[in-house]
Amino acid sequence: MAPQELLSEYFPIVVFLAVAGGLSLMMVVASLIVGKQKPDPDKLAAYECGFDAFADARSKFDVRFYLVAILFIIFDLEIAFLFPWAVALGDIGMFGFWSMVVFLGILTIGFIYEWKKGALEWE
Repeated sequence: MAPQELLSEYFPIVVFLAVAGGLSLMMVVASLIVGKQKPDPDKLAAYECGFDAFADARSKFDVRFYLVAILFIIFDLEIAFLFPWAVALGDIGMFGFWSMVVFLGILTIGFIYEWKKGALEWE
């Protein structure tokens, strides 16, 4: 293929990106022109936690916050593996079924271990 022919195939993509970029820029500029730009003190205040920061942001956190986050990620990944497995269960056969049973068994053992150690208790 000649370089001209190859570049001509990408021309619609370039046009699409140019139109999308132009429209995006036009919408941002229009919102800056039309919208009110008079923020009051309440809009400029800290809003994430409802009150102003009173300590250094790099202070130590309780390890339980990290533990809850790690547990969430582990069980979230379990669900992420279950959806494609359930969709492809008819194609993967008994080997795929028992592989997932072993995977869920390992996760269940880990969950029971965490429960017995008190990792799920919040005092």
